[in-house]
Amino acid sequence: MFKNLINTQLRPGRVNFSLLFLRVTIGGMMLTHGYGKFLKLLDGNLKFGDPLGIGSELSFVLVVLAEFFAAIGLILGFWTRINAFLLSFTMFVAAFIRHFDDPFSKQEKPLMFLAVFLVLMFVGGGKHSIDDKIN
Repeated sequence: MFKNLINTQLRPGRVNFSLLFLRVTIGGMMLTHGYGKFLKLLDGNLKFGDPLGIGSELSFVLVVLAEFFAAIGLILGFWTRINAFLLSFTMFVAAFIRHFDDPFSKQEKPLMFLAVFLVLMFVGGGKHSIDDKIN
């Protein structure tokens, strides 16, 4: 048993299950952030910051697209790399622009999300994804 824990060989079955687990958990966590924003959007409440200088309404719509719709796509493994890129960009802005002057404790969560989304952007959704079924 200990030998399995220190074995450095990649096992395709374990890697693909790990990617599924990662997509579903991190996508689900991001979805909890996006769902509230999505409801605000449906109510017409577009008050939001303007971290990129493109207007607060457009910024809000783009954040909802990423945190809600791209999170759903990530969970399903649909356009995984594209959705992971959108989420990575959103978390980059959150960490390095929106929370730039804040203490590290405010930057930490978007940085952790960013790290995971970058991994998914580079490796894709794995075998247990819609991407794999349509390729």
